Amino acid sequence: MTALAERYATLVKEAGKPIRARDAAMRLGTTEAALVASGATGHATPLRPDWSALFAAMPEAGRIMALTRNEHAVHERKGRFEDVSSGPGHILVLGPEIDLRLFPGHWAHAYALGGERPSIQIFDKDGVAAHKIFATAETDRDGWARILAAFAAEAAPPPPEAAPEAATVTEEAAVDGAALRADWLALRDTHDFFPMLRRHRATRRQAFHLAGQDLAMRLAPGAGSGVLRLAAETEVPVMIFVGNRSAIQIHTGQVKRLVDIPGWFNVLDPEFNLHLREAGVAAAWRVVKPTADGAVTSIELLDAGGEVVALIFGARKPGQPEREDWRRIAAAAAERHPEPQEAAA
Repeated sequence: MTALAERYATLVKEAGKPIRARDAAMRLGTTEAALVASGATGHATPLRPDWSALFAAMPEAGRIMALTRNEHAVHERKGRFEDVSSGPGHILVLGPEIDLRLFPGHWAHAYALGGERPSIQIFDKDGVAAHKIFATAETDRDGWARILAAFAAEAAPPPPEAAPEAATVTEEAAVDGAALRADWLALRDTHDFFPMLRRHRATRRQAFHLAGQDLAMRLAPGAGSGVLRLAAETEVPVMIFVGNRSAIQIHTGQVKRLVDIPGWFNVLDPEFNLHLREAGVAAAWRVVKPTADGAVTSIELLDAGGEVVALIFGARKPGQPEREDWRRIAAAAAERHPEPQEAAA
């Protein structure tokens, strides 16, 4: 661990600028969890992995910033933890500001870091960041300190130092397209979509190709940022989902300040930030799912392996029909960002 911290210091010195822990770990051939545990990014106190109790205690911290990311999208939301509950295999946070679906069965390591941006950082069994919570200027620092004192561990098993192997592309089995389409048309809730995929042993991308253009229309990869630009122009509130294999984070509301930085499309609003690496988006799809409240439309961004980068819906609550202004935005995005001809070939 000491050698890893020294290698990190050398890397930062040679770069002449700060390097994010995730990127530094990749360049050093290690895991982000191992880099954090080494103390390279600041003193790290291990926390005991009582995940349900930890999140149940988080309302005591007041306003914080929650961060969930995958390889190509980073979702940051400020607010308070409210309506926290847990059950077999999951933790839910359903407040109006912090909205999370967490699956701690994959989690293994957590650390509290101090410094200018105190944080609680949770990593999965492979040493990949699952979820992070940052203190802000509005955080109740006494409450934060009580949480850390309650969950600090004297010792913890070391995280894996070897970077996880790149995921292999799952071979797609044959799927009965007609049967899948029939089940898709019979959906009554958007939450039934993933169980439907499992029943048919279909990947998301495979289902999109088989369902028919009325249910899944492939668009150009830039449709994701395009639909957010339209939503900002028309002041239509949206829901933006970003997740990884053990955490999903949701923002509901308007997006206003959009900023392009080379390689990244950004939403930089006071309470919500999104950072989208557009080169990582291999395909976008306009997806229609029947529900008891009527059809629900989303723009879904997938990477080259078919994994979800981000999902974008019109803002709505269960029991409400979809907003007509959102449907117009999704239709306009499909017109402005048609499927590239090379993808259709």
